[in-house]
Amino acid sequence: MPGTLLAPGELDKAIHRQWNTTCITGTASVSRPSPALLPSSSSFSPRRFRMLLCLLCRPLHCIRAAGRPPSRSLMDLRELVAALNDFASPSLAESWDNVGLLVEPSPPHAVRTLLLTNDLTEQVMEEAVQKNADLILSYHPPIFAPLKRVTWRTWKERLVVRALEHRIGIYSPHTAYDAVPHGVNTWLSKGLGACTSVPLHPSTAPSHPTEGTHQVEFCADSTEQLDTVLSKIKDIPEIFSPNTSFLRADREEQTRVSLNCSQKALLEVVALLSQNSLLYHKTEILLLQKPLLPHTGMGRLCTLSEPASLSDIIERIKSHLKLPHVRLAMGTGKTLDSPVKKAALCAGSGSSVLKGTEADLYLTGEMSHHDVLDAVANGISVILCEHSNTERGFLSELRDTLTAHLQNKVNIIMSEKDRDPLQVV
Repeated sequence: MPGTLLAPGELDKAIHRQWNTTCITGTASVSRPSPALLPSSSSFSPRRFRMLLCLLCRPLHCIRAAGRPPSRSLMDLRELVAALNDFASPSLAESWDNVGLLVEPSPPHAVRTLLLTNDLTEQVMEEAVQKNADLILSYHPPIFAPLKRVTWRTWKERLVVRALEHRIGIYSPHTAYDAVPHGVNTWLSKGLGACTSVPLHPSTAPSHPTEGTHQVEFCADSTEQLDTVLSKIKDIPEIFSPNTSFLRADREEQTRVSLNCSQKALLEVVALLSQNSLLYHKTEILLLQKPLLPHTGMGRLCTLSEPASLSDIIERIKSHLKLPHVRLAMGTGKTLDSPVKKAALCAGSGSSVLKGTEADLYLTGEMSHHDVLDAVANGISVILCEHSNTERGFLSELRDTLTAHLQNKVNIIMSEKDRDPLQVV
């Protein structure tokens, strides 16, 4: 269809109008030019042709479809990662875990669509590609054991290859989400009914001004004696914040020395001070501990508002997790009518977290055979729901919470391919 003929002045305005409505940095879509801009043999000068050519040859990342309103769903990846870390600090994760941003496309990287999944499988990765996801938040880290190479040989290596090919970042929170008050374990506890809960293993403040593990304080009467000791202490590694102060004791002026040190350095400091009996008998050693974080930590010990029978608890859990079946090990001397007042729970694999806890019931995804036997022998019933079934349902709650936390700047979607690999047949 031939273009509409425009007068020279009108053509210039149309080109500039089209330019102003199409150029948005950060998008990658190109539309056909408006019919009014198509060449017309009688009025299309070389200058106007160059202007139109400049518009059409604009780099892809600077052009968006004409007439499409600017999207409000956009965050730079680094800004988004900072917000995710603020939502649940990676420092709350277990020391053995691998959390945070695991795969990063070359910057700058804009994120419009964030895909939530419990496990990042190849099926979920393909789904992310088809849905144009810019970032995958995978609860379980797909990269856990170190990769010595990135090839097409193993499925986890292929995940990294596919992610980088399609410029998709991968972020994993894992046990950081287990610890936070608004995380996985708190969500799982809702399956028990009305209850109060406390962490089984409370988290400590991740950052604290105190350095070292111990504080050493001692007093010296002699300046010469003190100078000798201090000169030797300064040569010991991992000594922090040494300071001196003056005090009067027994009508005598003394110098008080205070320093922080690591466990390893403590042994050397004590060995040095023990060489001088006067100093050694005036020495105090304090164990430094970081403060506990309220309502934060691994696992939960839940006290039900009203005791419920074991059979009622089973039905509540099945309803909460949307499962037709769970596995049950009945505690010695217990029946389905036995009351449950206290329940200890841990999403995923709970053996190490639950072990030794006094409760009527253990609720988790999986436990070792022998840990189940120990619990049963102690009169504790055990409900197992399979590992990821105790985690996946949290994602729908997470979607709503993250949407508010990110101020609706990113489109958050849930995987439709993610599922527990085990099923009852």
